[in-house]
Amino acid sequence: MLQTDLDGRFWLNVDGHAFAGSGRITLLEQVHATGSIAAAARAMGMSYKAAWDAIDAMNNLAEQPLLLRQAGGRHGGGTRLTAHGERVIQQYRQVEAAHRRFLNELAETSGELGDPWALMRSLSMNTSARNHLLGKVSELRRGTVNDEAVIDIGQGLQMRGTLTRESSHALGLDRPGRPVHLLIKAPFVMLAEPVGDANYSASNRFPGTVTDHLHGAVQSEVRVEIGHGRTLTAMVPREIAEQAWLAPGQAVTALINPAHIVLATSD
Repeated sequence: MLQTDLDGRFWLNVDGHAFAGSGRITLLEQVHATGSIAAAARAMGMSYKAAWDAIDAMNNLAEQPLLLRQAGGRHGGGTRLTAHGERVIQQYRQVEAAHRRFLNELAETSGELGDPWALMRSLSMNTSARNHLLGKVSELRRGTVNDEAVIDIGQGLQMRGTLTRESSHALGLDRPGRPVHLLIKAPFVMLAEPVGDANYSASNRFPGTVTDHLHGAVQSEVRVEIGHGRTLTAMVPREIAEQAWLAPGQAVTALINPAHIVLATSD
């Protein structure tokens, strides 16, 4: 019979969705130590994009931002850990220590575990939507055919999503404070150069700042920080992304049609 020992890792979840595990916490610690996303990514042997994707996922689900960019620094800018980020690290490490003690105690009393395949990893659900945020219903505006849900995504930011009355009833969106996930594909995030008192048909408008690009042969991902650690990723033609008004550091307006937001609940 195969001899096995106990090992295990855990994740902190937010409303049923993966928020932070050992790798993400280590990434936060590296950023705290180096003051740089790029340096932290190198220290962990991961790409800059993968590091920012992990940080965006945490920031977008957290009640408060964990990391914030700051001007100045040795290379013209940097990234700092917020007080909330420090608390998340501390709490995770405390729970991790308790988890390790539990495994050690279990290993001492379990003896032979038998077939190791009996210990199966749990699977988590992923989504293809590039933008995933968590919020709470603040208001549901009834219509004849469609309803409009006003979602508080934290730090004074709101998004509006439209859906059929049948869907809003099925999701229980008539309950204020109802946790809800917002899924938005990158091509549905439009970017506009701020122009005076310009009006837009999209009711979701977020002034922001371009942070970085990921260029492909035809399309480019453009990441925009909309404040308080929240980010949106847009997909635009590469020739547009390379124009001066979309350079990193430039102010832009992110626009999202309410009909292009998919709302979901986890229960």
